[in-house]
Amino acid sequence: MVGTFINMGTIIAGSAIGASAGSRLPVKMRAAVMNGIGLLTILIGIQMAIKTNDVLIVLGAILLGAVVGELLNIEDRLVNLGEFLQARLSGGSPNSFAEGFVTSSIVFCVGAMAILGSIADGLNGDFRLLSVKAVLDGFASIAFAASLGWGVALSSLSILIYQGALTLFANSIASFLTEPMITEMSATGGLIIVGIGIKLLGLKDLRLANFVPAIAIAPLIQALASRVAGFFG
Repeated sequence: MVGTFINMGTIIAGSAIGASAGSRLPVKMRAAVMNGIGLLTILIGIQMAIKTNDVLIVLGAILLGAVVGELLNIEDRLVNLGEFLQARLSGGSPNSFAEGFVTSSIVFCVGAMAILGSIADGLNGDFRLLSVKAVLDGFASIAFAASLGWGVALSSLSILIYQGALTLFANSIASFLTEPMITEMSATGGLIIVGIGIKLLGLKDLRLANFVPAIAIAPLIQALASRVAGFFG
């Protein structure tokens, strides 16, 4: 789990830099930074989403994921967790702290690098891919924390749970996930990241955490679609 610990360290360090710098920025400048982050987030999400091989798989995953997420009430649970953590730590309002925690957790945990890097780390101790991701997440955490505050640093716990689990169960996961399945997972995650960009720009307050189950549903739909295609082929 070396790669995951490195990733956690860069996020915490980046958050410390961003939160310290952000508190010194004028309100208008912080708003401009937030808009810039929102635009870049949309671009990243689009780049990931358009790599899908079948948009119907992404559609099905998003719809089913939203239903599961609403039933489990993931968004409110994560927000409550963020507010609980904020109440025991200093800095920022509960709302901004929770938003920083939820938003950055989704961004840092979604994507092929997190999946493939964690599996490689677990299978043979190769944490190079996670090291690259750690550098990218570190810079991103500076930008997020400058606008959203210290809640971004707590997303390192999400990284520990998510990437740690992938690393620990790498053998089982690697035997199940195929490249097309990972592609659809990443594409579905990309669409969720587009939603984060929309939220950061203040265009619509989406309950994005409730869409997270879609990332797990996407490979299942892809596997089912492949079996059906093979049966009729």
